[in-house]
Amino acid sequence: MRIPVGFVPVTELAHDATTRVFEHGWQSWSPSGWYPLDARPPRPTAPNHHVMAYRPGVTAQGFQGEGLLAVATGNEVTVVSALSPDQVPSIRCEVRGDVVVVSADGEVQVSSGQYENANQALADWADAFARGSAEHAVRVFGPSWCSWYAYWGKVTERDVMTEVRQFDEHELSVDLVLLDEGYQAEIGDWLTPREDFGSTVRLAADIRSGGRRAGIWVAPFLVGAKSETARRHPEWLVPGITAGTNWGQEQLVLDITHPGAARHLQDVFTELCRQGYDHFKLDFLYAGAIEGDRHEQLDGIAAYRHGLRLLREAVGPNRILHGCGAPILPSLGLVDCMRISPDTDPLVDPPSGDISQPGQRGARSTSIAREFLHGRWWANDSDCLIVRPDVQAREEWAAHIETAPGLRMSSDPIGDLDAWGLARTRELLTPSSPRPHPLRNPDA
Repeated sequence: MRIPVGFVPVTELAHDATTRVFEHGWQSWSPSGWYPLDARPPRPTAPNHHVMAYRPGVTAQGFQGEGLLAVATGNEVTVVSALSPDQVPSIRCEVRGDVVVVSADGEVQVSSGQYENANQALADWADAFARGSAEHAVRVFGPSWCSWYAYWGKVTERDVMTEVRQFDEHELSVDLVLLDEGYQAEIGDWLTPREDFGSTVRLAADIRSGGRRAGIWVAPFLVGAKSETARRHPEWLVPGITAGTNWGQEQLVLDITHPGAARHLQDVFTELCRQGYDHFKLDFLYAGAIEGDRHEQLDGIAAYRHGLRLLREAVGPNRILHGCGAPILPSLGLVDCMRISPDTDPLVDPPSGDISQPGQRGARSTSIAREFLHGRWWANDSDCLIVRPDVQAREEWAAHIETAPGLRMSSDPIGDLDAWGLARTRELLTPSSPRPHPLRNPDA
């Protein structure tokens, strides 16, 4: 269990009118960015948002980064960070008179330097932090299509194959076809398709028959309260812990330290590999890191990293693990690509006003803030290109995807695109680059 030791000051820094603070969020959907000292950073607008999009059990005060926080005054940038992916302290920053006081609830490292571009300090930190972990090459990803924003949770096998035929008809370059959420009977019952979905086995075979790769969405550490898995194996669940409410039910947490649950998880992924899937979008991964009384007394981060290692053992070294809703620092070295923003949406702004929730504004700002991770830790995923006519500000969203590094993944029903949307989709479906991206200057 992670037992906070209280916040202890680690450095004091002078500040002036130019001072900005970089606040790094806990997981994919947690807002991140540079803020002036008089700003009020984004915070959860509802308890369920706190659990599902911020760091569960941790209340931010002032500026607060999870494992990473930086302060820039003029060209002087100070980076305060975790020592390793295994322990991720919360780091706070507050103004006290003529100094900024940075404190942390665990061990941190502090480095300072002169930079014309403050984001270069973050990139240098990411390079050094990665060198302290397992070395791994950043892969190249071909252009992809995802079912989520096209069909949401009502996707069927027939829907996906309709789109596959559209790719050929419109000469769209698509290497990977990703079946997203909605195919499963319940969250946690991954090998039981929804009655009206069709067959995941047949779908994978049909996708592959056209020379494309097949991917599938799984939330491996979630177990819906209504699922057969929860009903039959309550001993596999972390007792008394919730990962939030979604899909009209409480989401429970799979205890991967329990031998039976670990075997179950590996059996699921072994079977999906056998069916022909080789790209696994692993969603709502934050659940695996929630603190709780597990079968083995591991803290949340240790349990999470153990769970991802189990998945890697099951799928082997050549298949793709694609993190989403995932604790960022604890995922280093364990996934091949990573969603580094909240979900996008046909709407620019989420109705709740909480930019951790689906909407283009938060997806854009947080993915820009995390561009320094691409090519250093993994391939970034800034979420899908959606440009059908009913998407608000679709020109601006397409421009963001064009400049963002990493995966290029369309998620429109191709038949719903107008001439502009089809041309823009064709233009932007390109392979990713494994190289780090030129860094934007936050002062620009």
